[in-house]
Amino acid sequence: MTPYLQNLKALFGQQASPEQAGPMKQYMRNQFEFLGIRGPMQKALVKQFVAENGLPDLAQLDDIVRELWSWPEREYHYMALTFLDRHQKQLTPEDVPLLEYLITTKSWWDTVDSLASHNVGKLLSQYSSSRQAVIESWRESENIWLRRTTLLFQLGYKAQTDDALLFSLVEQNKDSREFFLQKAIGWALREYSKTAPEAVQGFVSTASLAPLSQRESLKWLKAKGQLC
Repeated sequence: MTPYLQNLKALFGQQASPEQAGPMKQYMRNQFEFLGIRGPMQKALVKQFVAENGLPDLAQLDDIVRELWSWPEREYHYMALTFLDRHQKQLTPEDVPLLEYLITTKSWWDTVDSLASHNVGKLLSQYSSSRQAVIESWRESENIWLRRTTLLFQLGYKAQTDDALLFSLVEQNKDSREFFLQKAIGWALREYSKTAPEAVQGFVSTASLAPLSQRESLKWLKAKGQLC
């Protein structure tokens, strides 16, 4: 372990709370261990750590993120994502293997959704020429988290959304009984409905979506009274 990460582990260890760790672990369905550091405190620790130690160099980012990911406690995984976010503008298509590793390892909605909508989404917006190769590979994967990522990576694209791609990905996954895919379909379509309500409503009316996906897709339009 590098001195940089030793400093991080010491700082976080000082704030560990076994009393809070138990409920946090239960909330995540016992998928991961926790130190028991809640969001506001973790943000404060991030600020303190960066002020005292700086951000990792871009050349060290891959190694540091992977090492943090290997630690059992979930707060360190969140810290790895923080480092990625701070270097987002410097990420290139060469970092796709790292993103894929994070999506497919220690996978759960809390990290995958952040990676999909922030890191992958922004990277493939900045390097649109790489988008097709990445998405075509991931959409055929048997890994549900990669497929969930293909559905969610355009969440922040608004008018820049490739709706033909989005609808194609929905069609490809709509018959899956996997909850996380059905939910992702609903989320992606609901978000796009804020930009293109008629397009989403028209698609949903003919797509024969699972009940969960259809309900989630139209939730915003229904709340706004825009359903025809």
